[in-house]
Amino acid sequence: MRAAVYYGQKDVRIEDVEPGTVGRGQVRVDVETCGICGTDLHEYAAGPIFIPGEEPHPISGEKLPVTMGHEFSGVVSEVGDGVDSLETGDAVAINPILSCGECRQCREGNYHICSSIGFVGLSGGGGGFSESVVVSEHQAVPLVDGVPIEHGALVEPLAVGLHAVRRAGVQAGDVTAVFGSGPIGLSVIQSLRAAGAGEIIVSEPRKARRDLAEQSGATTLIDPSDIDAVEEIRDLTDGGVDQTFEVAGIEATYKQAIQATRPHGTTTIVSIFEEEASSHPIDLVLGERTITGTLAYLGGPRADEEYGMVIDMLADGTLDVDPLITARIGLDDIVDGGFESLLDPESNQVKILVDPNS
Repeated sequence: MRAAVYYGQKDVRIEDVEPGTVGRGQVRVDVETCGICGTDLHEYAAGPIFIPGEEPHPISGEKLPVTMGHEFSGVVSEVGDGVDSLETGDAVAINPILSCGECRQCREGNYHICSSIGFVGLSGGGGGFSESVVVSEHQAVPLVDGVPIEHGALVEPLAVGLHAVRRAGVQAGDVTAVFGSGPIGLSVIQSLRAAGAGEIIVSEPRKARRDLAEQSGATTLIDPSDIDAVEEIRDLTDGGVDQTFEVAGIEATYKQAIQATRPHGTTTIVSIFEEEASSHPIDLVLGERTITGTLAYLGGPRADEEYGMVIDMLADGTLDVDPLITARIGLDDIVDGGFESLLDPESNQVKILVDPNS
């Protein structure tokens, strides 16, 4: 079968790979749609980061080259022995998390921060930029009626945003600010809206992305290339917002997110940074501000896990994928029409979906 295989920085090749064998407790999913994630871009432009280079990943046992793609959905086409929750023909979104099940975090139920954390499509185990993938039964999360299979590919990034908002402890009426409105930023904005945030201020230099932020629920838009975003936010909010979210992944927004938070406020870092970022500790000490991080999501179908919550919120219209999707391409166009297009600073692309069968 055809797949997009990562060999290193700026080296992704469309190749024929073996489809894999379905074992006990596993299913084969015929992929219909896979999104290009910001993490994929980091790997393409500056990796390997999550992708194992010289040493095999401790869970998958794989290293370069690996098939990419971890935001995907499809249809179950083969079921292994011992699988009782899925049948052929079921539409599913894939939870790509690989966890050991043995470390302290896993034992405490926090498998999304496993000490050996990995992801299908980054750490081995196949990937969504291919015609089919073999995954464990629990990684194939059924989509409910009313959620199109294509929208299932957006469950993963939406779950990232929802987890960030839940971890931050946002309360109804909170005044918030989001720095960056790429796909994850838009996911955070939609989750803030769903949580009942009183104000959602968004700082984003690209007009097209500010427009999408407004469609997603932003109440105030700031162009940081025209004005000082921190001063503007402080002026608008009598000294700072309750909660800020850094979703751009650069040092400038890291500092701005902290400085735009009110005394006793919280900054949540959502981005995966390619480089180190520094800030002055006095920004935290004066005002007793808090800074925290967030990673991934709980990927199960239950109503108290982000994957299950996102699927239900897609079904009832609380979350809307339309502002996120800006293009659909075939597998052969994944480099020029996908990675390179998203990396172009003049591009208006946000979320590009890939059909591995075209």
